[in-house]
Amino acid sequence: MTINILMPALSPTMTEGTLATWHKKEGDKVKSGDVIAEIETDKATMEVEAVDEGTIGKILVPEGTENVPVNEVIAILLEEGEDAGALKGGAPAPKAEAPAEPKPEAKAEAPAPAPQPAPAAAKPAANGHDESRVFASPLARRMAQQAGIDLAALKGSGPHGRVVKADIDAALAGGVPAAKPAAAPEAAKAAPAPAAAPAAKPAAAGPNAKQLADAFGIPYSEVKHSNMRKTVARRLLESKQTVPHFYLTVDIELDALLKLRKELNDRGDVKLSVNDLIIKAAALALRKVPAANASWTDEAMIQYERVDVSVAVATEGGLITPIIKDADRKGLGTISAEMKDLAARAREGKLKPEEYQGGTFSISNLGMFGVKDFAAIINPPQSCILAVGAGTQRAVVKDGALAIATVMSCTLSVDHRAVDGAVGAEYLAAFKALVEAPLSMML
Repeated sequence: MTINILMPALSPTMTEGTLATWHKKEGDKVKSGDVIAEIETDKATMEVEAVDEGTIGKILVPEGTENVPVNEVIAILLEEGEDAGALKGGAPAPKAEAPAEPKPEAKAEAPAPAPQPAPAAAKPAANGHDESRVFASPLARRMAQQAGIDLAALKGSGPHGRVVKADIDAALAGGVPAAKPAAAPEAAKAAPAPAAAPAAKPAAAGPNAKQLADAFGIPYSEVKHSNMRKTVARRLLESKQTVPHFYLTVDIELDALLKLRKELNDRGDVKLSVNDLIIKAAALALRKVPAANASWTDEAMIQYERVDVSVAVATEGGLITPIIKDADRKGLGTISAEMKDLAARAREGKLKPEEYQGGTFSISNLGMFGVKDFAAIINPPQSCILAVGAGTQRAVVKDGALAIATVMSCTLSVDHRAVDGAVGAEYLAAFKALVEAPLSMML
């Protein structure tokens, strides 16, 4: 019997992806655990392992195909002993219920009795097997046993309802696949739908950039959007449209922090960046002002008990925010090493979903590009993002006299539903105090 290889869900929120590369071709033998393909999600490129053994009989989705839905058949695997004749031209379509065969015409004086429903105990499973058995790949069984997961509680996404590795990963991430909703009763189907309100007539759209360039003879080239860039664009648009932003800016003197950084780097143990110290200060400030470490929902305020700092990293495909987890509890050396590793793998598209999804607070630092100050867009469902500008020498007043200090401007973008202005100001005051007296971060 042939086995369908399905587009896997590489994270609980994934609905589609790009089949970037096939590592196997038709006719190649595969074993459980072999890397057969690479899937590009909106943030990273990840390897897909085989869960069954056999021979690649047919590849249905060529590499480079975009927007492939999760659980779509992408290839067919032939089990041992099968040949290409078992394919019959492609992926087997889902079996439809066979219509009831017409019964022989009954005599008018003896109408046929209505068929009685079969006892529940004798009802076969939808896939044609006994429901008392759980079908799972060897790899999925081993993973479930190690993780203490009840296979019977999972709905398999593999061939014929088989539980596969992707289902175990989803269960571990808290995203057990939900069963398909039951068909609506006939009475509900027959009920007339309420009349829909007339849709508002959309405003006429103006010409886009391509149309204008064509109209005025402006030379241009087209750069195709990556999945990451399309996702970032969609989320940022949603954020600006649905989140009530307000902004708070503070100027912070950096000389003491720069001096401490130089002294620590001169020791030769680690090479800290200013950003490493900023991450630590931002995290400690959240510990001091926990009301800023929160998110809004329609039902309740979510108050986070852990400080996970997302740090914006620019890549060729778009923006990604790897996370320093428990940043308030980690030393500067650990933060520096983790940030270097995460940033490098982010630019290579090799981050795991749990390394960039989540986070309770964000930092975007454009100071290294000479940007003096800017306002960043909040990354929902977070409520705050700190935009860090460049440190520049400025005239300041100290003890009634002019002096020169290295000053940076930081702007906190805040979701006013979750964090009030007073809380945002309190957070910035705590952050400023830590940066201007950096030895307090060592306590």
